[in-house]
Amino acid sequence: MLGGNEIEAGYQPSLVQGKAHKFVVLSGCSGAGKSSLLTELGRRGFPIYEEPGRQVVKEQLYIGGDALPWGNWSLFVELTISRSIYHIVTAACRDRLSFFDRGIVDQVSGLERRGLSIPQHLAAAVDRFRYHETVFVMPPWPEIFSNDDERKHSFEDALASYAPLLRTYEHFGYRIVLVPKLKVSARADFVLNQLKESREFRQL
Repeated sequence: MLGGNEIEAGYQPSLVQGKAHKFVVLSGCSGAGKSSLLTELGRRGFPIYEEPGRQVVKEQLYIGGDALPWGNWSLFVELTISRSIYHIVTAACRDRLSFFDRGIVDQVSGLERRGLSIPQHLAAAVDRFRYHETVFVMPPWPEIFSNDDERKHSFEDALASYAPLLRTYEHFGYRIVLVPKLKVSARADFVLNQLKESREFRQL
């Protein structure tokens, strides 16, 4: 695996071209187990990338910034998409099958849900930074939903964004696969088995 300095030295957004099949997104309803699944995949040796939104919220809270979902929402979206781009370019430098907790489309879906048009540069980000055609979606799971410092919204709010999120992914040409409500190890097995059956897996 490349070290941090090597990745920075080779950091070129164009490196993502032709590698979409190596970038797998875990998406879905907030609080439905994405982070636990991501951790399990990381435990199995795959490069993983944490949810950009949570990273940005932690940073903004630490510095007293306002780029938060409950503050300057537009700036929060810009920072989160920028972080998503950094993650996918870093993964391209490593050139391995990698897993992401949410992707660029998740943030764009938030714009559409609010009835806002997608700025041209963000539409370009969706177009140029493509992921594996199969997106693994965690369906709503109220029994495990909980709040914390970075997740202040209610389960009802999370549920309201779920269907629009799926429609946005489908609009941009992705195939939705729902991940069953199972133990985290079984969920990881399900994801990996689904990938092995995809036509793109043979390119890895």
